[in-house]
Amino acid sequence: MTTKLMTMVAAASLCASVFAADCKCGRAECKCGDKCECTDSQCKCGGCMPEKAEGGEGWAWAMGEGVTFDEKPIVSTELSLSFDSKYLSYGFVDNKDPILTPEASMTFFDWVTFGISAIFDVTTYGRRAGYTNRQFEYTEFHPTVTIGHSFSPEDFEWLPTTIDIAIGYDYEYHPNSKNKGGYDDYGFWDKSIAEDTQFWTVELGLPDLWFEPVFLYERDVMRDDGTYLNLEVGHTFNVIGDEEDAALTLRPSVAQGFGNSQRVKAYAVKADDEPLAHAGLMDTMFKVEAEWSICDGVALSGYVGYSDFLFDRKIRHAARRYEALGKWDESWNFVAGMAVKFSF
Repeated sequence: MTTKLMTMVAAASLCASVFAADCKCGRAECKCGDKCECTDSQCKCGGCMPEKAEGGEGWAWAMGEGVTFDEKPIVSTELSLSFDSKYLSYGFVDNKDPILTPEASMTFFDWVTFGISAIFDVTTYGRRAGYTNRQFEYTEFHPTVTIGHSFSPEDFEWLPTTIDIAIGYDYEYHPNSKNKGGYDDYGFWDKSIAEDTQFWTVELGLPDLWFEPVFLYERDVMRDDGTYLNLEVGHTFNVIGDEEDAALTLRPSVAQGFGNSQRVKAYAVKADDEPLAHAGLMDTMFKVEAEWSICDGVALSGYVGYSDFLFDRKIRHAARRYEALGKWDESWNFVAGMAVKFSF
């Protein structure tokens, strides 16, 4: 059996097992219909929901959609595991070795999302970087809360196109179990380098436009008061399937970041090791992303990207000095990653 065929069989088995588990009714008189709905309105067991009752009120559940009531979203859950070849922050290398990032989130009423994520080192990079060995241990933990929604011309006739709006809060926690801190610009241990911090974010997107612009505003409100802006443009091509039901998509994009003096100062130093308090254009990222929808609620994605500081010479030179211990002394980086996601 070829590798390609084995992959297809494994994917089919995964989807079959997911749906088989969802369509089991716990009582003999409960039978599942073609759309995983109980034929008896009194049955609410084993993932099956009763069919929509007369009068317009009814519960439903489906992979990729979650729980709905009268076709209105109530709650949905998403689990994912990501692998990245490097860990970049605003284009600066925070870990030149691979990382793993598990994430979980729940969205209520298509408005409020509560999430958690953690970053795990895969190698002993922490020992070389100065924050001690954290191999297969988490280095950051992020609880998040986001209020966001998508507004279309169907909601408001005066809107020219669909607008995605999200306001988020992110607490960045660093574990206390190891030495908490890092080396400062002069080679001395500084606990404040790895202090916890908090972020407020605002994200605006226009997904129905051909170049799909996404604007991000991020404010660090605890550690360094840095402000970061990012604008990304790209386009999603449906390689397999149509716009409503694409099985494979490909999205090339380019993004440009900007940091105020406090944001740049937190990462960059001058040749004399003094902090670079200089606002300017930061990282430029060229990226190609692909996503394969294996079945409803199960997706496999991957990306390759190139990052550099193209427009500001001072920040570019500072990026080469960022890792003073000599682990990486270039401003550019090639990165790649993949992720598996379950939505239900």
